[in-house]
Amino acid sequence: MITELLKKHQASFASVVPFDWAKNDFLHLDFTQQNTELEQVELQNSQLFSDYVFGKLLAAHASVGVGGYNEHRTIYRRSAHFQQTEEPRCIHLGVDIWAGAGTPVFSPLAGRVHSFANNANFGDYGPTIILEHRLENQLFYSLYGHLSAESLEGLYEGKPIEKGQLIATFGQFPINGDWPPHLHFQLMTDLLGLKGDFPGVCTLRERAHFLQLCPDPNLILGIPGLFQ
Repeated sequence: MITELLKKHQASFASVVPFDWAKNDFLHLDFTQQNTELEQVELQNSQLFSDYVFGKLLAAHASVGVGGYNEHRTIYRRSAHFQQTEEPRCIHLGVDIWAGAGTPVFSPLAGRVHSFANNANFGDYGPTIILEHRLENQLFYSLYGHLSAESLEGLYEGKPIEKGQLIATFGQFPINGDWPPHLHFQLMTDLLGLKGDFPGVCTLRERAHFLQLCPDPNLILGIPGLFQ
């Protein structure tokens, strides 16, 4: 199982972002219906949404916001992109790391570029990179969404990537899919034939299936208190 392999090798992964989680200056951001503050935020307005996110970080004296894996969220009502199926998508399959545009992103282990794309719908990933990795001959993938447009420059499928290599930077809205600046980091064991894109949010009905395909990204990130 990939989960057991990730646990086994956790101490060997490079940092995906340049934050020291041991300093504990991060804030868990809640985007579920339990957070009634969201009712007062105009989420369709990316500037106001960004003001809310970074205002929360400032008030908490936090340098970065985190959270989101297997979270039942309400914020996807901001975009029709998540309402295109009979049952709306609301279960988040990655971990979000909220920090300023331009924040660097590094590959946690060696691999190669599987695919990349600019998923430009409102509320989508914007510029996206998917890397392919092997761990003890087990194939899996890592996805990086909401990147800068420059992050896609010079890429090609099959491009070798070293552990700890700078691969991207956080994008700014509207280029990043029109979100407050953050990284969507997700793991997948099967891309279901997709390239440059993969569902980062699923329906309640699909939850068990997609959680099997998408193990907890915190097995790589190692953020205290986020393990499921």
